[in-house]
Amino acid sequence: MQVLQLQWKAKSGWLPIGRNTPIKNADLILCFGGRNVLEENNRFEEFRKEHPNAQIVYSSTAGEIADIDVNDESISAILMQFDDTPIKTVRKNANDFDCSLILGKELLKELNAPDLKHVFVLSDGQLINGSELVTGMSKVKNDNTIITGGMAGDGYNFKKTLVGLDEPPKEGEVVAIGFFGENIQIGFGSKGGWDVMTKQRVITKSDKNVLYELDGKSALTLYKEYLGDAAAELPGAALYYPLSIQDDSGIGNPVIRTILSINEEEQSMTFAGNVPEGFSAQLMKRNPERLIKGAGEAAHIALENLGSQNPDLAILVSCAGRKIVLGQHIDEEVEEVKNKMGADTVISGFYSYGEIGPKNNKYDCELHNQTLAITTFKEN
Repeated sequence: MQVLQLQWKAKSGWLPIGRNTPIKNADLILCFGGRNVLEENNRFEEFRKEHPNAQIVYSSTAGEIADIDVNDESISAILMQFDDTPIKTVRKNANDFDCSLILGKELLKELNAPDLKHVFVLSDGQLINGSELVTGMSKVKNDNTIITGGMAGDGYNFKKTLVGLDEPPKEGEVVAIGFFGENIQIGFGSKGGWDVMTKQRVITKSDKNVLYELDGKSALTLYKEYLGDAAAELPGAALYYPLSIQDDSGIGNPVIRTILSINEEEQSMTFAGNVPEGFSAQLMKRNPERLIKGAGEAAHIALENLGSQNPDLAILVSCAGRKIVLGQHIDEEVEEVKNKMGADTVISGFYSYGEIGPKNNKYDCELHNQTLAITTFKEN
């Protein structure tokens, strides 16, 4: 497997990042970029000319990762040429389906095969319910297929997100990339790094990603009580105080949910992923040092799952909320990952509206928020 990373900036144009690996005929090109930049489609004409057989996938972001740098309104592009790993790409649009769950099922049906090893999915970040998408994909996939990926972003604008495959990216798109055969090895790791702020409560009333009650009381009222003076800054302050939820069995790892909006009239809170009734919930608070340490732990887990200390490629999908919370220290979480990886590992990725990947073991899948998720690739 050969990997070349390029970065585009308005002042410099396209430049290679790290080792300049020559690639004559790329099989797959991933482009993570600011939404405004991706809308200027002429930047990819040279890719199509130089790599006519490549499948080119685009995703808008809330920030781009290129090696240890985090940028806005740039493009981080990864060109991949495989030695002996077949790939297949499929795209669907939200407008063609009644719900995200059905879209997820249909997406995987077109990829599923006995030798499907891994699916990397990039989804619209606003028109798709990420939890339902993941549930639909999981219902169809093989037991030994790993699913990872992320929800596209739009900086902090939250106007529209774009995803595309071999054509100009647009709203509502979901693209899945299937990797087949035993020659490709995949590792995955994710960590949050948030501190617990409150005791556990039970979700007693919810509807998919809308939360109404905790322990039979208004969830919004309780949330405001915990936040105190910071409640006046809602909904923006919610990025600093996400919710950790766990199924009623208490077995396995909890997942983090980001609050997208509040409804005073309904006394409800809308999250970036589903918050099922019966799950326990705890309010979390930021701890920059633990968030950065969590990035290193995620890298360690990804390497262990890969079974190698020298991946060819590591794709980082981190939450837009972490970027806000860490502020000027945001580069440090990427540096923490870089320090764990081999010197020759290409590191790329983006800041997202939701992270997709395993929860308790590498073969189950969940939508995460406020988490750094890492997928590592190595071809035998």
